[in-house]
This record gives sequence, C-alpha cells and structure tokens, in this order.
Amino acid sequence: MSSRLIYGFHAVTAKLRHDPGAVKEIVVDATRQDERVRDLLKHAELQGVTVVAADGKRLDGMAPGAKHQGVIARLEGGRKVAHLDDVLDTLEEPAFLLVLDGITDPRNLGACLRVADAAGVHAVIAPKDRAVGLTDVAAKTACGAAETVPYVMVTNLARTLRELKDRDIWVVGTAGEAESDLYAADWPVATAWVLGAEGEGMRRLTRENCDQLVRIPMHGTVESLNVSVASGVCLFEARRRRP
Repeated sequence: MSSRLIYGFHAVTAKLRHDPGAVKEIVVDATRQDERVRDLLKHAELQGVTVVAADGKRLDGMAPGAKHQGVIARLEGGRKVAHLDDVLDTLEEPAFLLVLDGITDPRNLGACLRVADAAGVHAVIAPKDRAVGLTDVAAKTACGAAETVPYVMVTNLARTLRELKDRDIWVVGTAGEAESDLYAADWPVATAWVLGAEGEGMRRLTRENCDQLVRIPMHGTVESLNVSVASGVCLFEARRRRP
C-alpha cells in the first residue's frame, strides 16, 4: 500500500485526533524533550501509534527542505480525493463553501484551508488548472486543516458554480469594485463564497456565474487584502449570520 508523509506539530496532532487509524508511525527528533513533544507522544500512546526516535539528519532526509519541526508522520495510503456530490449529499445543514479561483501560492492555499476550518466551512473548491493543488507546503501551512476540510478540485469551475446554483446554493463573489458592501448586503444561508487571487481577482466566467458580488470596505491606503485574510473576513461574517 502506498504511503505519504505529513509534518509539523499542528498537522500531525490534528491527524492523531481526527483520523488516528491512518497514522502508520511517527518519527520524532530524539533530541527534543520539551512539553510539545511530550504532549504529542501522549496522544500517540493513547491511540496506539508507533513512535520512532531519530536524529535530525534522518528527518531532513525524509522531508528535504521542509520545516518539519522535528516530527513527521507516515500515513497509510494516498490523500483521499474529495468529491463535491459526496460532501453536499451528506450535509445536514445549509451548505457553507469556499471557492478559490486562481490561487497558485501553496502558502495562501494552506492559510485559506486553516481559515475555512476555523469558520466551519464544509468544503473548499478550486479548479484543477491555474491552481496550486494540495501540496506538502500547503498542508503544512494549513496546520492540520488539510486533514479535516475536504478540498475538491474540479475540471470546470464555471460549470461547478452553475451546479451549486441548481442545488439552491447562493454564489457570492468578492470584488473590489462591487457596489454592495459586505456588511450591508444580504444573502441566503446556503452560500458558496468565491475569492480570486490578489491583484487578478476572479476570472471572467467565474464572475459571470456569481449570483451576487460584494466588496470588503477598505478604510486605509491599501487597495486589497491577501486572499486568506479576505477569506477570513467574509467567512466569519457569514458564520456570524448563520442560525
């Protein structure tokens, strides 16, 4: 069976808490004896997961160039592929989705996944083309959220937005030139929030398939926010209004 690695304390601890059966073993820097390591070891022991002590050279060799913090977990199998229909068909509440158009920086993607997890988003959707994909760097930046929030990659984003609308999910796009202010606008409970890359924004077809456009009011000298920051502003305002 194939395997993959995740690294960093947040990612490994989140996996132990949410899906311990997938963790084959954890490799830990033998020189670390701090509280953070002791907490991780306690979680691993409770879940019956094997822990291997190793030197820094072995850890660096397992994840070249990665900031692994002295902890790497080996997981059984590859990353599970999330399918949008499977996510939507199992929801017991109105959908709450984040759609990312044209995000090519893995750290931005990871930060967006972290925000989505914190806001209780059901899935993050992105196109297969002109998008970074869920790389190891993105997963590390997500601090465990890559293991808890379904990440759905679709072939045709515009068609996917139309399919969401067919399911009575309101598609809200964000654009700096939109007339509606985020805090003054109204929208239904079931929503998909669409954000584009900083600078370029959403592509034309993506914009045309939105039911509504809103802008985040800017009161200083900067004209736009990083996509993960903008995601947090929009998603937590939407979360605040949900029943």
